[in-house]
Amino acid sequence: MAVYTQVSFDQADAFFRTLGLGPLTRLEGCAGGIENTNYFADTAQARYVLTLFERLSAEQLPYYLRLMRHLAEHGIPVPDPAADAQGQLLHSLQGRPSCVVSLLAGKSELQPGTNHCAQVGAMLARMHLAGRSFDMQQPNLRGLDWWKQTVPEVLPFVTPDQSVLLKNELQVQASLAESADYAALPRGPIHADLFRDNVMFAPDTLGSAQLTGFFDFYFAGHDAWVFDIAICLNDWCVDTANGAADAARTDAFMQAYTGVRALEAAEHAVFASMLRAAALRFWLSRLWDLHLPRQATMLKAHDPAPFERILRHRIAHPLHWRAPSGATSPTA
Repeated sequence: MAVYTQVSFDQADAFFRTLGLGPLTRLEGCAGGIENTNYFADTAQARYVLTLFERLSAEQLPYYLRLMRHLAEHGIPVPDPAADAQGQLLHSLQGRPSCVVSLLAGKSELQPGTNHCAQVGAMLARMHLAGRSFDMQQPNLRGLDWWKQTVPEVLPFVTPDQSVLLKNELQVQASLAESADYAALPRGPIHADLFRDNVMFAPDTLGSAQLTGFFDFYFAGHDAWVFDIAICLNDWCVDTANGAADAARTDAFMQAYTGVRALEAAEHAVFASMLRAAALRFWLSRLWDLHLPRQATMLKAHDPAPFERILRHRIAHPLHWRAPSGATSPTA
């Protein structure tokens, strides 16, 4: 989260009062992330996140806010968007589309173990199933079409070897998108950015870490569920220093996920390719943010190198996950 649009305490206080949430007691800019302007905002009753959207349009945003509301109503722990007196979830502040959502309890786990990965896998499967009844549809805006547009933009900033890798992998993914297996993939709303810093955990009464929620749904869209799984595996279940898969964390995540929703044959067929696709997507976006940045206070672009390493490792060591012998999974 960065700060592109400055909001004063008094401006935010007046805004919160119009939503019936104020008065404010604290306003603090968020340093993490790169897409939108975000502030932590506290009142005497609760803690919130104020977001001003810098890229997404007012026409696109209802999808994300209504998706969060839908998931919350179906038992998935996500931030709850605040409505105004007319029931609208999308507002305007400083000339930007804006929203206020509840702040989840706990903190992110940046060095997850198998228990964290298992909890994320199970909750992701529950989220996918809950999304089946969501009545809106919007494409994943960082999908193949965006990759095709962005590769030429970043090529001037990479080495010849990196250029070859980017162009070759883009062709692989474009060909995959034309395949029968890809067409058969089960789809629905996906988070599309469920990294370690977008999940919260808090200790239970015994001190064990318990998942308290998923947040930052502003890359969500209608896409293949297995692509969402691949995004998670490439962050939660790898050694970022060398890009190698961590077998124990991968198995914990996948066994928990498939304990809620079994993978279909088409998903197994494209599993290794989706891991490559997910690595390409984030290598590309990080190259773009690093070399073609927007001006913002507190902005810190993420290093693209880990996802280059992950992509190269996924190509050299394809992963075709199967449940351990004797394990059973329910059907979706």
